[in-house]
Amino acid sequence: MTASVTSRRTVLAGIAALVGGTAVGCGTSGPSRGGAAGGGKGASVWIISGVTEKAFQNSFDTWNKTHAKQQISVQSFANDPYKQKIRTAVGAGQSPTLIYGWGGGVLNSYVQAGSVEDLSDLAADPELKGRFLPSIAKVGTVGGKTYAVPNNGVKPVMVYYNKDLFAKISAQPPKSWGELMALVPKFKKAGIAPFTVSGQAKWPLLPWLSYLMDRIGGPAVMNDILAGKSGSWSHPAVIQANEMIQQLVKAGGFVKGFASISTDSGADIALMYTGKAAMSLGLPATYQTIQTADPKFITDGKLGYFPFPTVEGGKGDPANVAGNPSNYWSVSSSASAAEKAAARAYIKSDLLNKAYAADLLKVGNVPPVAGLEPQLASTSDAAYFRAIYELASKAPNFALSLDQALSPQQGDAVLTALQQIFLNEISPKKFASTMNATISA
Repeated sequence: MTASVTSRRTVLAGIAALVGGTAVGCGTSGPSRGGAAGGGKGASVWIISGVTEKAFQNSFDTWNKTHAKQQISVQSFANDPYKQKIRTAVGAGQSPTLIYGWGGGVLNSYVQAGSVEDLSDLAADPELKGRFLPSIAKVGTVGGKTYAVPNNGVKPVMVYYNKDLFAKISAQPPKSWGELMALVPKFKKAGIAPFTVSGQAKWPLLPWLSYLMDRIGGPAVMNDILAGKSGSWSHPAVIQANEMIQQLVKAGGFVKGFASISTDSGADIALMYTGKAAMSLGLPATYQTIQTADPKFITDGKLGYFPFPTVEGGKGDPANVAGNPSNYWSVSSSASAAEKAAARAYIKSDLLNKAYAADLLKVGNVPPVAGLEPQLASTSDAAYFRAIYELASKAPNFALSLDQALSPQQGDAVLTALQQIFLNEISPKKFASTMNATISA
């Protein structure tokens, strides 16, 4: 589950069509800079294009200026093409030296295949140890060993909302699922879609299932699924979560035509800041998209945010969060000794250093750096950045996005099955049986 940020001109070009249910095209893909993929001349890295691209590029440019003999070449790709390309490259032993990832099941598959290096010694180095928030660094471990280290901002999912639209119906942010459902008919009566979401991309649907499973049954539900426990997708919390999703869809909780709305173009978020939809459940990229496309919406105090509501009678801690703890660098086992040495040296000295962290903050991304509070106080939107930092650092449980926490095959399956739930093409019980089959497979 990832997100990209696009300009206001791009997203507004498709608003009128979107409101009528017409699809807007996705973003472009492909590399934008030259470089080797591994086993070539010097170390290499692939990064994701979008809002944080400049922060990554600046970091590597700074490194290359002072390390003539340990150059790291850079290529950037759009999110979805990258995911497809990196799987193929890692499997073929032709990945870049530094592998950009999300942790979870995909990282575990790399470890099992011997595709990435054990970085435990580097993680324990005094120069690096303690640099990251422990809960975020933990996601890069498999079997007690470190195979990946954080390289990006923390990404807890929250509900973002348009304050003007809430004021229009005299509403307050809902604290419970019951309160959320009660807002749906009020917004509809005012001609406002309660939620915007990109059903086309599939992954923006995932937080709904993750949060509801947690709020209903607690972290044990997800833990059983990730452990491959037989029949774990049939847990009552999973069934109930999907029933609640379908109830929200049936009640008109989402903008019409959401199945065709793109997120790579930023069209889903544009519906909120242009007054067509009241809320969006999303990553911090929601804030970054608005900051890029319509910064006045933020500076005028029109953007609000709140944690995912509780579920009446649920077992989950309201402070638990879902999303992406961060992104991570792994070092390819297929790289040469010199390339590995360059990657390790870069991680040790430059990864999420002060300049790197400052670049992330400039684009609304909160780095998982320990003791960041003083730096947050001097940012352009200290209250928002503190909210993100505290949500991530204080969460009793931080559930990684399902498409990344599961194996690649199971991740693809849950994306398809959940989209079918939202479109009412399958029942919650059919969803469970479909996903249970991926466990035995």
